[in-house]
This record gives sequence, structure tokens and C-alpha cells, in this order.
Amino acid sequence: MKITVLLGGVSAERDVSLSSGLRIALGLREKGHDVVCLDPAEGVMSRELEAALLAGGVGQNPPSLEQLAGLGAGSLSPRLGMLPEITGADCVFIALHGGQGEDGTVQAVLDMAGVRYTGSGHLASALAMDKQLSKVVLRAAGVATPDWLMAPHPNSGLPPLLSEDVGTFLGWPVIVKPSKQGSTVGLSIVRNPSTLALAITEAFRFDDEVIVERFVPGRELTVAILGSTVMPTIEIEAAKELYDYECKYTPGMAREFVADLPPDIQALLGEQSLKAFEALKLRGYARVDFRLDPHGQPWCLEANTLPGMTPTSLIPQAASAAGVLFPELCERIVQLALQSPGATSPALTI
Repeated sequence: MKITVLLGGVSAERDVSLSSGLRIALGLREKGHDVVCLDPAEGVMSRELEAALLAGGVGQNPPSLEQLAGLGAGSLSPRLGMLPEITGADCVFIALHGGQGEDGTVQAVLDMAGVRYTGSGHLASALAMDKQLSKVVLRAAGVATPDWLMAPHPNSGLPPLLSEDVGTFLGWPVIVKPSKQGSTVGLSIVRNPSTLALAITEAFRFDDEVIVERFVPGRELTVAILGSTVMPTIEIEAAKELYDYECKYTPGMAREFVADLPPDIQALLGEQSLKAFEALKLRGYARVDFRLDPHGQPWCLEANTLPGMTPTSLIPQAASAAGVLFPELCERIVQLALQSPGATSPALTI
């Protein structure tokens, strides 16, 4: 098939997306497909550029906001649905992370163009990307998620979130993070009430909404779903207290392995993951992240509609544990996109 891999983009997760997309392209080519890599920020990639970027890896820190602003000035996103690499593709493999790649914007453009694409549709993508809204839906569906508060934007005219209120409602410590970002960009753990305002200010650098969430002590777990199949649960032991950007994408900074769990807890995790997948109207594949507290209660943190596919990412590790090699994983994701009833509507004329 002719497959276009969308990668890069202008979100803070650009480098992660480049690594994911380039690996996906290699996997699909290994399965015999004709693959083009398209960066909405800079256009079609040459094979030489692909090789150079693949050799460079993700790096320990995300690109600066200034770098992303420069890339955004020439973005192809406004006319993405008219590019021949999109309209002529049998399937578009979306390997974008964060920002317009994962928030439903690109998915809506592809829907308008009548193009089949991997992952969830525009509504589900937007819903899962917004941590506040997704937590409301998850809780209504019976999926346990930690309590939270929203920090008013500095320009809203509303009074700031007080540490006294956070302490009363959530307790300490808390997690402060942008409401619509991934890869722990802008995330911090706050133990001292005096540092809450600073953490909120830092998170607002990356988003216009910031969520303050009760910290759940315990084990870091993630469950991948492929189609309707729950993959083996992966546990993460990070070299630092938080499984942050550096730990996620620097080899050796985290140990990931198939979790050794009692059967009842494993069953509960699978049930909660599928509930989250269905409640958020996800399709194709996704990854649902949990913390397992000392009492054996899993708490859902978020669902990732376009999870990383880098050498250190968790979905490829879960698939490998299930006996699915990376090229086959990419192939299955494409087949799920082609089978999805929501991805076959004709192009709309405007």
C-alpha cells in the first residue's frame, strides 16, 4: 500500500514524534509498503534526512518554545488535506504526539479529506487529550481516577488556586501538569505548598489549562490495547522519582518489564483499561496509564491515543511481550485503520 507517515509537527513532543514516525516507516517498509514521511512543519523527508534524524534519537529535553514557534511559522497544517502525499495515500499513519497532532485537529482535517488514518477519530482524540474532560468521562464510566483541581489562568481574572485549598481537597504531594500535553512536558511533583505557584506557572508555559492532581504513591503501570485485545501490563521503574521526559526517552533511565501481578488485580486493570477505551470512544490502539496504590487499587491517570513508538516506548514493549514484533505491530495498526467504519466516509466538498 501507499502509506504516508505524519511525524514531527510543532508540539513540545516533536522529537518523540520524529523518533516514533521514523521507526514506523522502517517497520512498514519491512512489510513491503511504499512509505513517505511527511513532517507538517517542514514537508516531505528525504531518505538521507530520515537516516540522520533516526541516528540522532530523541534527546534528553524537548525542543524549546522558541524553536517550535519558528517551525510553526511555515507549517503545512492549514493545507494538509490537499497535499498529494495525503490524498493519494491508501492510509495515513499518524505518528504525531501532542498539540494539533493528537488533539483531534489533524484527524478532523483527514476526515474532511476522506482519508483513512490510524488511531482514534477527532472527537475521541480531543476528549482524551484534555485531561480534565477525560477524567470526568472516566469517573462517570466507573474508572477510578485521582481527584483534581483546575488552576485558573493568570489572565482569567479569577483568583489563583490557593495552597490551602489544594491541601484541604487533595492533600500533599500533588502533581501539576498541563491539561493538554503528553510525555510529562511541563509536569512537576509539588511537596511543599510554597512551591505550588511556581509549578503552576511552569505548566502554563505549555498550555492554557493546568490541572493539579492528587499524587498516588505506588507502582507505575501501563496497559496497551490493540483493537479489542488487552496486551500484557508493563511496569516502569524510573531512575528518578518521576517517570519524566528524560527517563522516558534516555536509554538506561528506566526499567520496563512485564508486571508480576495477582490475577485479580491483572483482571481489574484489563477491565478498567477497556472501560476507559470504550468510554472515551477510542479506536485502533491506545495506551492507558495507571498508578497502583499500596492497597492494590489502580488509578487511571490518562489514556494516550497516539502513544510513542520509539525504541524505549511502552506499546512496542507490550506487543513484544505478546509475541508481536514491531513491523507486525505497525501492520496490525494499519489494518485496524482500514477496517474502522469511522474512517471510510467520502471526502466532503466545501
